[in-house]
Amino acid sequence: MNKNIALLAAVSAIALASSANALEFRPYVGAQYNLTSVASQSPDVDMHSYSVFVGTEYNRFFGTEVFYQNSNKWHKIVKGTKVKADFAAYGLDGYAYLPLGCDRVFSLLGTAGIANYDFDFDNGEGKGSDNGLGYRLGAGAQYNITNNIAVRGIVRYIWADKLDGLDHFMEYSLGLKYTF
Repeated sequence: MNKNIALLAAVSAIALASSANALEFRPYVGAQYNLTSVASQSPDVDMHSYSVFVGTEYNRFFGTEVFYQNSNKWHKIVKGTKVKADFAAYGLDGYAYLPLGCDRVFSLLGTAGIANYDFDFDNGEGKGSDNGLGYRLGAGAQYNITNNIAVRGIVRYIWADKLDGLDHFMEYSLGLKYTF
């Protein structure tokens, strides 16, 4: 009887140790530069923005992050009229990582998420604003410079819901993150 209890305790300890290794919460913070390109508009709109984000890696394959993004004020002269626009966004993204190589310093990544976009514009006829959801899907790569510092590049396709004249746009990001 005591041998069975000892064997059960040993198996339980091994199972708990392996499951503790499976979930390794590693919080991180970071910032990135973004180029958002809206090609469906006339003229084409390329807006520069920055993002700050906070996230966690649950293990070496999966993580989530929340972000805030704010753009510069884009402006252009169209047919003698000055057109202006800017936006802010916040949301949640899930990440999947595919570590490559023996050292696992380079990873391919995929991301999917949802964000709220607030656009302000002045089309020459008057000022306005629009608010709606953006469904985000992207792919990229990450290079771990050290155990704590990584640089990443991501390309995202964003499908906008209920934003007038903005059905979809592309976003190109280059960022730096610090993992605790």
